[in-house]
Amino acid sequence: MASEPIANYALLSDCRSAALVSISGSVDWLCFPRFDSPSAFAQLLGAEAGHWAVRPLGESSVTRRYVESTMVLETVHTQPGGVAVVTDALVLGDGRRGHDLGADVPGTLVRQVHCSSGEVEIEVVFAPRPGYAEVPPQLVADTERLLVLHADDSASRGGTLQDASEVLVLSTPGPLDVEGHVARGRFRLQAGERIGFALQHRDPTRDAPAPWTQDEISRRLDDTRQGWASWSALHQSYQGPWQDLVGVSGRVLQALTFYPTGAIVAAATTSLPEVAGGVRNWDYRYTWVRDASMTLQALWVAACPDEAGRFFGFLAAAATAAASRPGNGSELQIMFGVGGELDLTERVLAHLPGWRGSAPVRIGNGAWNQRQLDVYGELLDAAATLPEFLVDTEPGTKLFLVRAADIAAAQWQAPDQGIWESRGAPRHYLHSKLMCWVALDRAVALAPLLQAEAKVPQWKAERERVAGSIREHGWNAAAGAYTQAYGSEDLDASALLLTIVGFLPANDPGMLATIEAIEARLTDQRGLVYRYRSADGFTGEEGSFLLCTFWLAHALALAGLTSRAREVFERAAVFANDLGLLAEEVAPDSGELLGNFPQAFSHIGLVNAAWAISAAEENERGGQDQLGPRPG
Repeated sequence: MASEPIANYALLSDCRSAALVSISGSVDWLCFPRFDSPSAFAQLLGAEAGHWAVRPLGESSVTRRYVESTMVLETVHTQPGGVAVVTDALVLGDGRRGHDLGADVPGTLVRQVHCSSGEVEIEVVFAPRPGYAEVPPQLVADTERLLVLHADDSASRGGTLQDASEVLVLSTPGPLDVEGHVARGRFRLQAGERIGFALQHRDPTRDAPAPWTQDEISRRLDDTRQGWASWSALHQSYQGPWQDLVGVSGRVLQALTFYPTGAIVAAATTSLPEVAGGVRNWDYRYTWVRDASMTLQALWVAACPDEAGRFFGFLAAAATAAASRPGNGSELQIMFGVGGELDLTERVLAHLPGWRGSAPVRIGNGAWNQRQLDVYGELLDAAATLPEFLVDTEPGTKLFLVRAADIAAAQWQAPDQGIWESRGAPRHYLHSKLMCWVALDRAVALAPLLQAEAKVPQWKAERERVAGSIREHGWNAAAGAYTQAYGSEDLDASALLLTIVGFLPANDPGMLATIEAIEARLTDQRGLVYRYRSADGFTGEEGSFLLCTFWLAHALALAGLTSRAREVFERAAVFANDLGLLAEEVAPDSGELLGNFPQAFSHIGLVNAAWAISAAEENERGGQDQLGPRPG
């Protein structure tokens, strides 16, 4: 079958792993037991890479929603003869509420069908392909369950539990017919009847789990709904403009959080392309230091400071561990696995054709060992966003942050790969210089908490040198704007951060000129902002970036241009799908969503821009922010 549009998918999460369900009722992406685990279903990246369809036979009109501020998906299929309601969820731990959503999760995807009126015939097609579909599994029918036995390679496959390196267990309301590596079934339902399925992932050290009864499926589904609803009620208090979208964005950030460590993945997927048929296909199932401060600010608005604290705690611990690794030198690693893993070596899955033929499909991310000087600023800005975290933190973390400021002071004049992780020659990127300035600026402010007052004169002096360099070399008279790199006339959306991070006031003439230049010359026909338009060593085009468009709205709000800020915000927000989910980019020709999905950075940009616009409008009215001052 042809690849579904990215906007057709819904996200499910148990705060450890994620699934994507299409509007037609097919689970086309699922990784157990972690976000970055090998996929059980990956039809998203290849027609033969596995899926699980549960839907009525025949044509239906379809609507869907997340139930009651949760990540429980309800899809309604309406046919002339009846209505089927499919409810999907990755199940939470039994009775878990509030901050404990990701504790004790059973690693189970539940799908329940209810015939709400008339009569419907439900078709089930179950085609698992564990291990990124590299080796076909064995399907073994049991009395109340279907076992999926997967071995790491075909030579070790013996068709028994003992031989399997991975086991999935599908609890069913009736037998399915197994043909090779696919199981199929049909179920006729009358009004009021319901059936449920539960797909469990077995821990390799344990026996295959017992099947779930129909009552257990219903109970756990309701418990999961209550768990998510309790989290939203406790943590989501934003009441400004675009409240619904901000609420969804907060839940998406929680859904992309790996509970055991507090890490937040950049997206739930790998290798969804920046242009259909292109090669800009990356694995985003990791945590970037680059995202830190903006993520913390968005969590403060749309989720909870406790989640923000856990995320910063993860980053600080992972970065400290990486810095203390023998032979690491003085560089701060730019990204980590969700468990704090350091080595994210990239490899290509050549057997997968990719979404709409967008090869290569990559797992791992080759940018993990790049030099990006901006990360020192992001880390210290994150610390400044949550200064209370530093009060009781261990001395080693404080020393590490002091060291990060010292490295920024010592290395800011060096070239690097920049925020967009260019794989070409290092350059003197404006954004990298700016974030080194941020590192020193925040270090000065945090010096008492870091017990580093003696370093303040040195940090202040170096901060002024960075500032002078940016003003002298970052501004390009020919472009009439601050540009991508020293000596370059190319515009770059990251220059908008000059005001967002507080280097320049938004009404500074150079800042206003940069805002105007970006809006006029770095946008597509819809007014959405590109990251940049300069050559970067890769073939093909890319879409406009939703994050960068929200940055433009944010900068306009800071400049007091609230009407224009609202217009720009709406240009980007309209590309949220029917559930409020955002991808990374928008195709300039078709307007279709592109890139890994859902994209945390896009949702972070939405939340922070909405807050900035709300605060600017409240300031115009002479009022106060409803949520009080936001840190940072």
